[in-house]
Amino acid sequence: MKKQALAIFIGMTLLIPSLTGSALARTQRDRDYYETRGEIVWEVPTNTKVMALTFDDGPDPQYTAQIAELLKQYNAKATFFVVGSRVKAFPEVARQLAQEQHELANHTYSHPDVRRISNDRLQTEMEKTQEIIYESTGITPQLFRPPGGYYSDSVVNVAKREGFLVVMWSWHQDTRDWSDPGVRRIVNKVLNNARNGDIVLFHDYGGNRSQTVKALREILPELQKRGYHFVTVSEMMRLYGKTKKVGQGDQGSD
Repeated sequence: MKKQALAIFIGMTLLIPSLTGSALARTQRDRDYYETRGEIVWEVPTNTKVMALTFDDGPDPQYTAQIAELLKQYNAKATFFVVGSRVKAFPEVARQLAQEQHELANHTYSHPDVRRISNDRLQTEMEKTQEIIYESTGITPQLFRPPGGYYSDSVVNVAKREGFLVVMWSWHQDTRDWSDPGVRRIVNKVLNNARNGDIVLFHDYGGNRSQTVKALREILPELQKRGYHFVTVSEMMRLYGKTKKVGQGDQGSD
């Protein structure tokens, strides 16, 4: 038993250095810490009836194209947090988004678990994605969203070194559409919680996203009827006029 215990102890000791080099191996701070410092954005407090629709993990030739067509119908602009390998596979879809004046943002190259990779690997993921987006569209994104929504001091610091602002989403506007919860649940999530300055999380890749497309067919006209305008995250932040203390005030979570 003593030998077994010693082996476990040695194994854990050897594991510690590898964990401390990972992107999430540090003390987790709360949301208020990062918002107050203007290092992460969850939403943008404003009296203006604007909302930012965001789409993760694409582009996808089928669903991203369908979403773009719907957005066009309602004169809506959105922010697409794209995965570099997907842009490489479908550069024409990324170009279409850019031509239609949607915002392209960085979501890593291979969508890794940032809790399990080194800071150097995270930096490489960001840089490869920037390169392929620029090659495909001529655009250099300024926003970064970590896969899974995992954030930490190291994630923020790597992003800052690379010239990014980290953008998450309103806690009360996580549609969880990736789990195929049903069109009605997606619709109700957005409509029942709609507030000025919301950043709404959808996905345009990661399986069959037909529920997302169908939900948008109901969400867009209803919110437009309520007087909302759909803008990119960067546009909404410019309306607010600051990057410091974004997200403070009128917050919510479920």
